[in-house]
Parts: sequence; structure tokens; C-alpha cells
Amino acid sequence: MAASPALEAPETVDRQGRRWFYRHPLVIRLAHWVNAAVLLVLLMSGLQIFNAHPALYWGAVSTFDDPALAITSEQGRDGRSRGVVTVGTHSLDTTGVLGLSRAEGGTEVERAFPAWATLPADQDLATGRRWHFLFAWLLVINGAVYLLYGLFSGQLRRRLIPDGDQIRDFGGSVKEHLLLRFPEGTEAKRYNVIQKLTYLVVVLGLLPAMVLAGLAMSPGMDAAWPWLTELFGGRQSARSVHFIAAGLIVVFVVVHVLLVLVSGLVNNMRGMITGWFSLGRDREHAR
Repeated sequence: MAASPALEAPETVDRQGRRWFYRHPLVIRLAHWVNAAVLLVLLMSGLQIFNAHPALYWGAVSTFDDPALAITSEQGRDGRSRGVVTVGTHSLDTTGVLGLSRAEGGTEVERAFPAWATLPADQDLATGRRWHFLFAWLLVINGAVYLLYGLFSGQLRRRLIPDGDQIRDFGGSVKEHLLLRFPEGTEAKRYNVIQKLTYLVVVLGLLPAMVLAGLAMSPGMDAAWPWLTELFGGRQSARSVHFIAAGLIVVFVVVHVLLVLVSGLVNNMRGMITGWFSLGRDREHAR
């Protein structure tokens, strides 16, 4: 059976017997860090936009009395205001976090997401939209560079498509993840099957869906490409898909960061900054 291209990649051994593998080429590293910064700005400015109308609907129009999701505030039986997240017919008290939060000076402010989570911090829809649209195009350009480089260099295939032996051992990989055991040595040269499938869903699924749903909300795009809005079942459905896709990407980023921490922060960060990833000590040198 032919060896995986990732396993054939060159490595070096230093004087202390540590094996080093050039895991991340420069373009991949730059795209990674640009993406991290761009997504942060998009998230914070997107929450600013959402705050202008903190509810989601399905279909072509807003059914104000029956939102699929709403983040608001209401007066409780004790006469005090409280933050509330409503999903369908279910409500959850989120006072202090969502719907109702404290501003400078300790005063309570009715807003879906608190000031520290939005860009800008003050209620300013126009500025939030400008930040969002600018960085949305940066996301598209950066993503195009990543995809084109990945396709022509073979990096996309190695990073996103599981090898046959990885697919056959999917259950074993799940078990290793649950036990927080991570590949070592030569096997650490390639992403495991769960990483590859997750990145595949994010890169070729969630990110394109988020971008397309964002375009479907634009009146200009609606006029030029009405089929795009129809693809999502209406502008309000597109807005909901956009919000859900963004939320799932946030979940991915949080899990990704946690796994970076538990699997070796220094080694992982070194790899994504310099490109060089340590595979541990060479056995021959150790003897």
C-alpha cells in the first residue's frame, strides 16, 4: 500500500536527538492567523448588527410575534427586569449575560449581547455594518488564497481528506480523543481522521454557507441573483443560517483552542508560528 504523502515529508534531527517536522508552510500559517483575526472582528461586528434586531425567523419575512429565536428582556413577577433567551416556546433566564447586562456605572442596559462582545462597544449599527462588510471580503480573499494554494500544492488533500487506514480506524480515533491521547512520533505528522473531517466540514461547509447566506441578505445581491435568496428559502432564513453557521464556527474555535492547550500548547504554537513541529526524541539517538 502506498504511503501517505504526509508521512513521506522530510524531517530533521537536532543534536539533542529531537525530531523536527516542517508541518505548516508559510502560506498556511499566514492564512491561519489572518483567518483568526478576521473571524474575531466578524463575530464582534456581527453581534453588533444582531443587536439591532435580536431575533431570528424562518421564511421570507419577519413574523414578529413568533420568532424562532429571540434575545430580549422582560419584567418579572417581582417587578424587576430580566434577560431572556427564547427558542420556540422555551425561555431561559440569561440576566447579566444576554438580553440584559450592566453598562459602565452599573446601570442595567437592554441589549442582546453585552458591550464587551460587540464592535463597536456602543450601540452603533452603521459602524458595525462597515466593519462587518470590510472583513467579510477579507475572509473571502484569504479563503480563496488558502484554497488555491492548497489545491495546487497538495496541502488541501493532505489536510482535509482522511487516508484509508484512518477511516478504518475511526472508532479508535474517537476513543483516543475521549481519553485525551494524541498521536506521537511519525503518526503526528498528519492530522487524525477527526481533525480532517472537522476541518473539511468547516472549510468546505460552514464557511461557504455563512458567506453565501450573508450575500443572500443583501438587497443588491437579491436583485442580481434572486436564486441565491430562494436557495435559502427567503432572506430571513438566510439570516438564521448565517447566525447558526457563525455559532457553529465559534464552537469549533473554542474546541480547537482547548485541544491545542491539552495536546501541547508550546509545540502547537511553535508549529503554527515557525512551521516546525517537534515529533519527540529520535529512538536511535536515545540509545
